[in-house]
Amino acid sequence: MDKQAENIQILDLRKLTTLADFFVIATGSVDVHTRAIVDHVERELRKSDDRIRPLSVEGRQHLNWVLMDLGEVVLHVFQREARDYYQLEKLWGDAPTEYVADPDEIPQP
Repeated sequence: MDKQAENIQILDLRKLTTLADFFVIATGSVDVHTRAIVDHVERELRKSDDRIRPLSVEGRQHLNWVLMDLGEVVLHVFQREARDYYQLEKLWGDAPTEYVADPDEIPQP
Protein backbone atom coordinates (compact mmCIF):
# COMPACT_ATOMS: atom_id res chain seq x y z
CA MET A 1 0.00 0.00 0.00
CA ASP A 2 1.26 3.47 -0.86
CA LYS A 3 2.28 5.51 2.21
CA GLN A 4 1.26 8.76 0.57
CA ALA A 5 -1.20 10.65 2.74
CA GLU A 6 -4.27 12.22 1.18
CA ASN A 7 -5.71 15.74 1.42
CA ILE A 8 -2.68 17.30 3.14
CA GLN A 9 -3.12 20.80 4.52
CA ILE A 10 -0.66 22.98 6.39
CA LEU A 11 -2.21 25.53 8.74
CA ASP A 12 -0.06 28.49 9.78
CA LEU A 13 -0.99 29.15 13.41
CA ARG A 14 1.81 31.54 14.30
CA LYS A 15 -0.49 34.57 14.62
CA LEU A 16 -3.33 32.67 16.30
CA THR A 17 -1.89 30.61 19.16
CA THR A 18 1.22 29.57 21.04
CA LEU A 19 0.26 25.87 20.89
CA ALA A 20 2.31 25.33 17.73
CA ASP A 21 3.49 27.26 14.71
CA PHE A 22 1.95 24.85 12.21
CA PHE A 23 -0.56 22.04 12.06
CA VAL A 24 -0.09 19.54 9.28
CA ILE A 25 -3.34 17.66 8.68
CA ALA A 26 -3.46 14.56 6.50
CA THR A 27 -5.76 11.64 5.82
CA GLY A 28 -5.02 7.92 5.79
CA SER A 29 -7.54 5.57 4.23
CA VAL A 30 -7.53 2.67 6.74
CA ASP A 31 -5.65 1.60 9.90
CA VAL A 32 -2.75 0.07 7.98
CA HIS A 33 -2.38 3.17 5.80
CA THR A 34 -2.53 5.54 8.79
CA ARG A 35 0.10 3.49 10.65
CA ALA A 36 2.33 3.43 7.55
CA ILE A 37 2.15 7.22 7.21
CA VAL A 38 3.08 7.81 10.86
CA ASP A 39 5.86 5.19 10.80
CA HIS A 40 7.25 6.69 7.60
CA VAL A 41 7.34 10.19 9.10
CA GLU A 42 9.18 8.87 12.17
CA ARG A 43 11.74 7.02 10.02
CA GLU A 44 12.37 10.10 7.88
CA LEU A 45 12.79 12.28 10.96
CA ARG A 46 15.39 9.87 12.35
CA LYS A 47 17.31 10.11 9.06
CA SER A 48 17.30 13.90 9.04
CA ASP A 49 20.43 15.82 9.92
CA ASP A 50 18.57 17.57 12.74
CA ARG A 51 17.61 14.24 14.36
CA ILE A 52 14.16 15.54 15.20
CA ARG A 53 12.24 13.31 17.56
CA PRO A 54 8.54 13.56 18.37
CA LEU A 55 7.83 14.95 21.83
CA SER A 56 4.85 12.62 21.91
CA VAL A 57 2.71 10.46 19.66
CA GLU A 58 -0.92 9.91 20.63
CA GLY A 59 -3.58 7.70 19.08
CA ARG A 60 -1.46 4.79 17.80
CA GLN A 61 -3.66 2.28 19.57
CA HIS A 62 -6.82 3.22 17.64
CA LEU A 63 -5.38 4.85 14.48
CA ASN A 64 -8.45 6.92 13.62
CA TRP A 65 -6.54 10.07 14.68
CA VAL A 66 -2.81 10.01 15.35
CA LEU A 67 -1.22 13.18 16.69
CA MET A 68 2.55 13.60 16.49
CA ASP A 69 3.86 16.57 18.47
CA LEU A 70 7.13 17.85 17.03
CA GLY A 71 7.13 21.05 19.07
CA GLU A 72 6.66 23.85 16.56
CA VAL A 73 4.81 21.49 14.21
CA VAL A 74 1.97 19.15 15.13
CA LEU A 75 1.09 16.42 12.64
CA HIS A 76 -2.49 15.12 12.64
CA VAL A 77 -3.14 11.97 10.60
CA PHE A 78 -6.84 11.17 10.49
CA GLN A 79 -8.93 8.53 8.87
CA ARG A 80 -11.65 10.16 6.75
CA GLU A 81 -14.53 9.70 9.16
CA ALA A 82 -12.62 11.17 12.13
CA ARG A 83 -11.34 14.06 10.02
CA ASP A 84 -14.86 14.88 8.89
CA TYR A 85 -16.08 14.68 12.49
CA TYR A 86 -13.42 16.86 14.17
CA GLN A 87 -12.98 19.35 11.30
CA LEU A 88 -9.77 20.95 12.57
CA GLU A 89 -9.58 23.02 9.40
CA LYS A 90 -12.84 24.75 10.38
CA LEU A 91 -11.84 25.07 14.04
CA TRP A 92 -8.71 26.93 12.89
CA GLY A 93 -10.49 28.56 9.95
CA ASP A 94 -8.67 31.89 10.43
CA ALA A 95 -5.29 30.25 9.82
CA PRO A 96 -3.63 30.76 6.45
CA THR A 97 -3.68 27.35 4.78
CA GLU A 98 -1.47 25.71 2.19
CA TYR A 99 -2.78 22.69 0.31
CA VAL A 100 -0.28 20.01 -0.68
CA ALA A 101 -1.34 18.53 -4.01
CA ASP A 102 -1.35 14.84 -4.68
CA PRO A 103 1.01 14.27 -7.64
CA ASP A 104 -1.83 12.49 -9.45
CA GLU A 105 -3.94 15.66 -9.18
CA ILE A 106 -1.34 18.03 -10.68
CA PRO A 107 -2.27 18.85 -14.27
CA GLN A 108 0.37 17.75 -16.76
CA PRO A 109 1.33 20.16 -19.60
